[in-house]
Amino acid sequence: MYQTVEDRIRQLPDDIGQYLATGGAVGLEKECLRVSDSGSISQQPHPSSLGSALTNAYITTDYSEALAELITPPCQQVDEALAFLSDTQKFVYDHLDNEYLWATSMPCVLDGGENIPLAYYGTSNPGIMKNVYRRGLGHRYGRTMQVIAGVHFNFSFDEAFWPLFRAMQQSNKSLRDFTDDAYLSLIRNLQRFGWLIPYLFGASPAVCKSFLGNKQTDLVLFDKNTYYEPYATSLRMGDIGYTNSKEKGVGIKANYNNLQSYIESLTHAIETPCPMWEKIGVEVNGQYEQLNANILQIENEYYTTVRPKQILHGMEKPTIALRRRGVRYIELRSLDVNAFHPLGVSHEQLYFLRAFMVYSLLMDSPPINVQERREIDQNIGGAAHRGRDPALYLSRQGRDIRLRDWARELLQAMIPVCELLDKWDDARPYTATLQQQMACVDDPELTPSARMLQEMRDQGEGFFHFAKRKSLQHQAYFSGLVPSTERYQLLLQEAKSSLAQQHQIEQEDKQTFTQFLADYFAQH
Repeated sequence: MYQTVEDRIRQLPDDIGQYLATGGAVGLEKECLRVSDSGSISQQPHPSSLGSALTNAYITTDYSEALAELITPPCQQVDEALAFLSDTQKFVYDHLDNEYLWATSMPCVLDGGENIPLAYYGTSNPGIMKNVYRRGLGHRYGRTMQVIAGVHFNFSFDEAFWPLFRAMQQSNKSLRDFTDDAYLSLIRNLQRFGWLIPYLFGASPAVCKSFLGNKQTDLVLFDKNTYYEPYATSLRMGDIGYTNSKEKGVGIKANYNNLQSYIESLTHAIETPCPMWEKIGVEVNGQYEQLNANILQIENEYYTTVRPKQILHGMEKPTIALRRRGVRYIELRSLDVNAFHPLGVSHEQLYFLRAFMVYSLLMDSPPINVQERREIDQNIGGAAHRGRDPALYLSRQGRDIRLRDWARELLQAMIPVCELLDKWDDARPYTATLQQQMACVDDPELTPSARMLQEMRDQGEGFFHFAKRKSLQHQAYFSGLVPSTERYQLLLQEAKSSLAQQHQIEQEDKQTFTQFLADYFAQH
């Protein structure tokens, strides 16, 4: 109906514009590695004073027992989400013993994968399932890449927005189908333009040599203990990061052209045996080494930059939840931990990402064909490894375009989006962050990845010493922070009640694990 995002915004009634600006919800998930005084990965269990990693809604663990994951509830405002994350991180720091949280995405001082402790969730069947799943990931991809940390940005539009937007679009689809299609359309654009995230916010241009062990690499020596790439933005999002296409014959690409196709493509991968994973075995000498020998053990194994999500009911499978109730929110997974901010993510980043979500919703989004799928993969890899290279060209619809030129086009097109969102905020944070990102395109030395490498050069330090120095600075910041009393009490109560909840689950668990697993995968 409209040719440009600007045209579409001009047609927006005020009530729809206000829902876009002030409605919806923002949530954050931040992974952070616990390390010992020496900077090596902690061998200590997840502190019991933080509650149960199985049932705590706000503090859990990811792959490793040492990889804490901090989760905010859905918040209406960016500032509210960051305040919750800040108090949660303060709470964690207050319950660490001679440890601190690593300030970067890439870990350091890794003494082989066998010294990375798997996350443990107790003796219940759900807890054992989470542990076995992680054991399987270690067998399939190696343990070291599993302790790379990131920040996930969760976003949803206000429920009251969708009927108004459907009427504006003059759609005759059901509200559920219209909403699902709009979210999948948004996701396709986040993939098309997703290379912009590592360019603007990538903060892993260098890695500790210990991360690669004795593996061959094309990375360049920065110093005797550090590898890097001169123009890299986010090696976490590059070839050394966690992908499902590292081994020939086991790659998977989900189909995002509609929700049904997405569900079917993931379901096929979860139900299709893989000869390479069959060699590992499932139950070996009385111990489960993986949940199954299929292309994917479960949906979460599919690593991608963005996912459609639905809130799960109990042990419900994610694909079943999406089939039953549709898309509830979007999870953007491509953010590196920001080493220059104590929280690992800043206000400016979140305001930009919210505007980026709105832009991606309002922008036309045709289906992704095989050629474009290939371009998306190449572009994200190119931006991760060479994003700041002035000679870097990306592929767009079969033609080459300089990353910097395409980035300028996108940011210019976002101006009316940011102006719309700023109509309800006198501080105009959206326009302010857009101007900051435009400056990073004009001068790549302003990006976090370039700043990191420059600071390492100025300080005469490799990646380890840079990361440790930043980590200790952040530790000092949180030691002097006074949290919200109300929120601190909430975290204390959640820690206590989550332990009781785990105990209850374990007491009521009567099934064998084999039967539990069979019932889980039999869901329809």
